[in-house]
Amino acid sequence: MANSHDEMAKEKLEEAKGYVIETIAETMDVYGVTPAAGKLYATMYFKEQMNLDEMREELGMSKPSMSTSVRKLQENEMVKKKFQKGSRKHTYAAEKDFFHSFMSYYCQLWDREAKMNMEAIKQAEFTLDQIFEDENVASELMEEAREIYDQLEQSKIYYRWLERLVASIRSEEIYEFLPKKP
Repeated sequence: MANSHDEMAKEKLEEAKGYVIETIAETMDVYGVTPAAGKLYATMYFKEQMNLDEMREELGMSKPSMSTSVRKLQENEMVKKKFQKGSRKHTYAAEKDFFHSFMSYYCQLWDREAKMNMEAIKQAEFTLDQIFEDENVASELMEEAREIYDQLEQSKIYYRWLERLVASIRSEEIYEFLPKKP
């Protein structure tokens, strides 16, 4: 039988983990996941690995909800599927490196933003060029087209910067300027 000090220590361990689990779950919306998926990730963070049945038992979630949450966490590279020899159950482990989770998620978003907007700007500039080439367009419309074109040129500065930011994060060059540990 365990002594009372060990029992008290076990309770305090669970209490300490509980604080972190609840806070991670509450703040996971910044990664585009639901509080339930956040709680799942936070729970897994303190485990070596878990299968869907263990997750469902621990969190009391339905299997479809659990699968959806795991899939979203995998998309964000916050959870990885693990191979368990001799078992047909899918086992998953939480990414414990918060830097990796941050970099992966935000780089995906920023990449998407830059690519989509640069493509839209390219198309818009092509269309504006057609206005510039037409000598019969009224001067006020030509001026408006010039203003829009200049505005788009200015926005390209941001999207190119965003592309460089993503590249510096992926190459980890950013840590030369902003070290992980001060």
